[in-house]
Amino acid sequence: MEGNSRDAVPEAAGPDHVARIQAEWARERPDVDVSPQAVIGRLHRLGRLLTDRLDVVYAAHGLSEGEFDVLAALRRAGEPFERAPGELAAHTMVTTGAMTKRIDRLQRAGLVDRRRSAADGRGRVVALTPAGRALIDRAFTDHMRNERRLLDALDPAEAAELERLLTVWLGRVEPPTGAEGRGRGLPSGSARAS
Repeated sequence: MEGNSRDAVPEAAGPDHVARIQAEWARERPDVDVSPQAVIGRLHRLGRLLTDRLDVVYAAHGLSEGEFDVLAALRRAGEPFERAPGELAAHTMVTTGAMTKRIDRLQRAGLVDRRRSAADGRGRVVALTPAGRALIDRAFTDHMRNERRLLDALDPAEAAELERLLTVWLGRVEPPTGAEGRGRGLPSGSARAS
């Protein structure tokens, strides 16, 4: 997209969907503080809109969001691009049952293999095939281009401040890595920090 996308959307286009909902609740339940909706409601709506726009890129490469996550976790592992199934589940924040289904689909498509670990020879791992590596490299490049386009709706100072605030907030809300609750709560993406 050429130019700055911030110019395409007027900043003060009237009350948005969340503001209208807040006004209705304030009218119907004046005894309840609805101010958290100003942030939470907008984040929720923005998350859905961003996910829809991210899914377009995954689909263009024949992948679901979850399949992209698995391939990305394997690619980030570095040579030999393999991880144990439980480790993959931890890196994508899904249950091992959901991970098994994703791996099955990717294996049928020839994008991953299950094999003995190259490191110790005893454990089983999931590894990228050459076709899987080529696909995730293309998909990740397009994914980053898409995320840049989406983030360009903010100027650099706004994006930096939003990153700072979200980092602080997430650090206070998200359990530490490996803590209980893994596989629940936040969607596998999303974060989309694939």
